[in-house]
Amino acid sequence: MPSDQTLIIGIFVVLFVLLVWGRIRYDLVAFGALVLAAVLGLVSKDNVFSGFGHSAVAIIALVLVISRGLISSGAIEKLAAQLLDSERPLPLHIGIIAAVGAGISAIINNVAALALLMPLDLETAGKAKRAVSLSLMPLSFATILGGMITLIGTPPNIVIAEYRQDALGAPFGMFDFAPVGLAVAVSGIAFVSLIGWRFLPKREGALEQEAEFAKGRYIAELRVGEKAETDEKTIEDLYPIADELDLHILGMVRRGKRMPGFAAQQEVRAGDFIVVEGDPKSIETFMGLSDLEFAGSEKHAGGVTSGGLTLTEAIVPEGARIAGRTTRSVKLLYRHSVTLLGVSRSGQRFRDRVRLLTIEPGDVLLLLGTPEQNANAASWLGALPLEGRKTQVVQRSKAGLSIAIFLGAIATAVLGWASLPVALAAAVVSFVAIGLVSGREVYESVEWKVIVLLASLIPLAEAFESSGGAKLIASQILNLTEGFPVWLSLLALMVVTMTLSDFLNNVATTLIAAPVAVGMATTTQTNPDSWLMAVAVAASCAFLTPIGHKNNTIILGPGGYRFGDYWRMGLPLEILVIAVAMPAILFFWPL
Repeated sequence: MPSDQTLIIGIFVVLFVLLVWGRIRYDLVAFGALVLAAVLGLVSKDNVFSGFGHSAVAIIALVLVISRGLISSGAIEKLAAQLLDSERPLPLHIGIIAAVGAGISAIINNVAALALLMPLDLETAGKAKRAVSLSLMPLSFATILGGMITLIGTPPNIVIAEYRQDALGAPFGMFDFAPVGLAVAVSGIAFVSLIGWRFLPKREGALEQEAEFAKGRYIAELRVGEKAETDEKTIEDLYPIADELDLHILGMVRRGKRMPGFAAQQEVRAGDFIVVEGDPKSIETFMGLSDLEFAGSEKHAGGVTSGGLTLTEAIVPEGARIAGRTTRSVKLLYRHSVTLLGVSRSGQRFRDRVRLLTIEPGDVLLLLGTPEQNANAASWLGALPLEGRKTQVVQRSKAGLSIAIFLGAIATAVLGWASLPVALAAAVVSFVAIGLVSGREVYESVEWKVIVLLASLIPLAEAFESSGGAKLIASQILNLTEGFPVWLSLLALMVVTMTLSDFLNNVATTLIAAPVAVGMATTTQTNPDSWLMAVAVAASCAFLTPIGHKNNTIILGPGGYRFGDYWRMGLPLEILVIAVAMPAILFFWPL
């Protein structure tokens, strides 16, 4: 009969093989391994689902929701947009966007940071007429590096902090990772911006190849509200914003009539409509920056400031209910609380009001409402929503408030007034209360596959440690480095962890390596914090493959990268990370 130690190591070997194979979803693999361990008696029946109540799981879920709220407020987008300029030399552009990406990743989830900055980098590359492959991978790597600076920036830090709580009685603090993480991030950003990008191929990405489809242009009408009127602007005053967004202002409608020409010298008044042409994101951003509203905003419980509104694009086929009719005649806003914000018709411009325009088969409609309302309205109109063509409406007026709530939660946790999970939960409740995140978006923001993976692996990692498996692996590493200084064993652990992370999910890597690190610290009678910090850094740095970190996977298509492109810049970066992190760990967390 095999011992418990042999069985748990066998389960982890099979788990490792299946995760690297990648044909079965990693959350199902981890959950299946947990069930098998429970059946074999390796995990007690009382602890099988204990991982789902673990504070690390709660923190990761809450950070994802808070990231969604900060993005919805436009606070991060506004900062990033002001710092980007397509006229800059490529190394300077990479240095700036990489630094911004790293900074944002330190305060929100690094996957959310990349999702926010990637469209801006794609847009900048298009304006500069250069291959986005030269800047997108440096941006991805920078967001990974930046996540190491704080506790909440990346899941490995959260897992290591909570593991320290279980093993040593107290977690790492919010900024305990900063000295080492900042040193690694700064050196890494310097490398990718000055040298690393030169190793990358010049290749068009999938998004560049489909630019025509991805940026359909719409004619839309935006309403002037009371706030915009008090600024005493003319149409001409709005041209700089429009030019920056590649959006055209076609004219103005007052009391139902189009003003002559482009009405450039006309002062805007409350109730006027400004007619624009642009892609959905440009229209949404222009509306926010110019303090404009949309027709029927009063039907949306707070207008642009209501939570959960999106722009959905839907094409009109032959025989659709809306074909040959206007949205006013079918009472779209009255029936479904959905606004027809714009219409795209093969690049044609038209002088009819949008809501009075007779819709033709082949037109693409830009619908504004909640996702559910848009889906129901499109179905009722007979239009077909275009997959992946949704644009979130940003609530820029709440940017300052969202930042204040987030910083308040962090300060509360740092000062010890409340635990980090409770402080973050209070921030999430506040975001929901002010309409920044809807109830539906709370659940949509959480990446449930990662939650199930982590919750399944926590009991397995505890069984791995209690059975002596972690000590066995620790002793094997120490035997290989016997007779050498202890810091070489620490280096060996970092190399092994970093290699695993290139092929495994970084959460899984952390949970496997953390008990090994404590076992090595116990055997050598050295500071366990040094070893845990080494695992946190190494598990976060997966730069050799597109499967090691979700950010690497996200850029694969848009950057036009191939599997073998990652090691070109990733290998020297991983060597640099070890070269910088090792002395930093030994200095700030001496053995």
